[in-house]
Amino acid sequence: DLARKLNLSTSTISRALRGLPDVNPETVKKVKQLASDLNYEPNTIALSLVTKRTNTVGIIIPGFIIHFYSSAISAIQKYLMEAGFNVMICQSGEDYKTEVTNVHTLLSSRVDGIICSLSRETQDIEHLRLIQQKKVPLVMFNRVSEELNVSKVLVNDYNGACEAVEHLVDQGYKRIAHIAGPATLQISTNRLNGYLDTLKKHGLAVSEEYITHCDFTMESGIRCTQKLMSLPTPPDAIFIVCDAAAFGAIKTLKETGYQVPQDIGIASFTNEPLAELIEPSLTTVSQPTYEIGKTAARLFLEQIALDPKDRVPRTSILKSELIIRNSSLLKRHRVE
Repeated sequence: DLARKLNLSTSTISRALRGLPDVNPETVKKVKQLASDLNYEPNTIALSLVTKRTNTVGIIIPGFIIHFYSSAISAIQKYLMEAGFNVMICQSGEDYKTEVTNVHTLLSSRVDGIICSLSRETQDIEHLRLIQQKKVPLVMFNRVSEELNVSKVLVNDYNGACEAVEHLVDQGYKRIAHIAGPATLQISTNRLNGYLDTLKKHGLAVSEEYITHCDFTMESGIRCTQKLMSLPTPPDAIFIVCDAAAFGAIKTLKETGYQVPQDIGIASFTNEPLAELIEPSLTTVSQPTYEIGKTAARLFLEQIALDPKDRVPRTSILKSELIIRNSSLLKRHRVE
């Protein structure tokens, strides 16, 4: 239609729409103006059959409502769009089967790559191996699989946990419990190991009854806190795997008459926006969420620029920062 109306060849129209340099600028202007007037939309599916690219990247996250992931997605989308890529965002809802379906949907859509953070249920990773088999670049962030040799973006969870527990020890707490994440995830293991090693470093008792596992939700934080506080000798501080569970812990403690931090100290991980707004404000390890997303996008762009046989997976480990707030400041209250 464009060629007929402008009395040009279809090849000239095609080159003009693709912005190739061998077309007169005035011709390009006329072609694009008429295309706009006719509400022309390029057939990306047909184009991908020729170019072998869709310029689309799939992103799989556990959930949209978690601030960590919404912030990371903002960075991923910004940097990929600047590089000429669109994104398709899927959420697993923390469900393994949905995650598998997401992978197959994205592969069927011929995405040029996938950036993924695992659901808390994921143990079998054959669906992720399928991505590799198809030579589609895969970048993992935050919740990753140690079994896959792919590019990854991580925060030093172990060091962050050590800092948080070290702070609780410094404040004078002696019976420090841990609400850990799902045992299937590497981030849970790393934070648990940081907790254990810091207690051992200071000669504090490591008790199995002081370690319980949650599923990253406020509700599970409530259940775990109730379990810990019902022990014959309850803890006087709790290090918690994520802020959502910590919100549940503080809610439970306040409702049952405990004062935070006077009776029990709380430190957590993530630094959600609500962490500084709740009462008492939450001591937590801050993760550079936007930088994590930006780095994941950069690692994908590095991979897609190379022939599959030349791609070398790279792991980027970013630093965390302990943000000290009122939920753990026992010394301040002792002075007062």
